[in-house]
Amino acid sequence: MIWLTWRQFRTQAAVVIGGLAVVAIVLALTGPHLVSIADGYLKVCRVDKDCGVTNNPVLTTDPRLEGALNVLVILLPALIGIFWGAPLIARELETGTYRLSWTQSVTRTRWLAVKVGVVGLASVVVAALFSLMVTWWSSPIDRANLDQFGPTFGQRDLAPIGYTAFAFAVGVTAGVLIRRTLPAMAVTLVAFVAAREALTFGLRPHLLPPEHVVSAITSVNQIGFNLSPSGLQVVGTTPNLPNAWVISTDFVSASGQTPTAQFLKSACPKLLNAPPGGGPSGGGPPPAFRECAAKIGARFHEVVTYQPANRYWAFQGIETAIFIAVALLLVGLSFWWVRHRLS
Repeated sequence: MIWLTWRQFRTQAAVVIGGLAVVAIVLALTGPHLVSIADGYLKVCRVDKDCGVTNNPVLTTDPRLEGALNVLVILLPALIGIFWGAPLIARELETGTYRLSWTQSVTRTRWLAVKVGVVGLASVVVAALFSLMVTWWSSPIDRANLDQFGPTFGQRDLAPIGYTAFAFAVGVTAGVLIRRTLPAMAVTLVAFVAAREALTFGLRPHLLPPEHVVSAITSVNQIGFNLSPSGLQVVGTTPNLPNAWVISTDFVSASGQTPTAQFLKSACPKLLNAPPGGGPSGGGPPPAFRECAAKIGARFHEVVTYQPANRYWAFQGIETAIFIAVALLLVGLSFWWVRHRLS
């Protein structure tokens, strides 16, 4: 049964292995150059004490390759789920070839276990290898950006492995339940995208309780202003927390209240009447801006809600574990369905 499954899967595997080999060669040729540029820049900027992100040449060295790799890491789990997971069982159920296996002294459980085990293991290995290559190549860029919780969080380290296991399991389960290949592929895509979006924007911020930093407003650089049709709005600028995930920056009083539109109108009349484009954040001339910031600082303090940089691996592990756990549940459902509901 294992040999039969491999024969059915070997063409797809050969194509993906060939693709991984090409990517590995490209990254092996360009990666050392990227590392040398990063090391050279760090030596110079540390002497000048100015290692800013905007001047880092690493960020502009291979932007097309970087963009292509990020897109591939995002697409790979979905493609595996659609083209490896969904047709794996659905095609056999659709054509009726599964009956031949069941009449050759192969039990339903063994038939499904071998198929899911061989192709599922291959899927996870492919995702792990590709994530490893991309993470290694992108490490100088990620160190320069100092934004490990940003858009690339799901494209590095463990996360792509969990996404791939989940996408594959969704494809297999959709194939078992729907029993038709094309509808199962469509359902796999929709379910995978919905799950990714739900976890990224809905669940991830709540995986661990955030920490808070409370500080007095001592600098105009801590405050920004937006002039909207509803009036003047005060916003916090990005705090200096490298690689941390800043969830929010708020200004609150001792009683927990935020600056109201009425307070800002009375405290900052010059900003409301100033022409746009002057001063910090386009909020008015510098004297008016400083005067307004001082009045706000007298009554309010800054509260930064964030996830520390040292929790990166905890978030990676938790998110990956969630997707793998759901994948195992889906595979368990597929086994139950094949054993008790298929005929």
